[in-house]
Amino acid sequence: QVQLVESGGGLVQTGGSLRLSCAASGIIFSKNAMAWYRQAPGKQRDLVAIITSGGSTNYADSVKGRFTISRDNAKNTVYLQMNSLKPEDTAVYYCVALLTTRNYWGQGTQVTVSS
Repeated sequence: QVQLVESGGGLVQTGGSLRLSCAASGIIFSKNAMAWYRQAPGKQRDLVAIITSGGSTNYADSVKGRFTISRDNAKNTVYLQMNSLKPEDTAVYYCVALLTTRNYWGQGTQVTVSS
């Protein structure tokens, strides 16, 4: 059974930082790309960042230079370091495991940035 458990969300002021974590189980973590998506109220779910099994990364233009995705294969955990947060970063953030057969989603964690 695949499980993705996010943590680290919360309320932060503009300009602040948060680090999201996602602990994975039930998959061969080191062999799979991982991603973070987010969904703001009334908007579609968008890709924020992705990291391949080899450690290559890619980011949405809106977060480049502010967010960093990383992974610790020994801990089966992927992280999203978010700096210089803006009110428009307010959303539910989802961890996603990108398998060849299907994607698995976590339950999401709320990030709220106050102005």
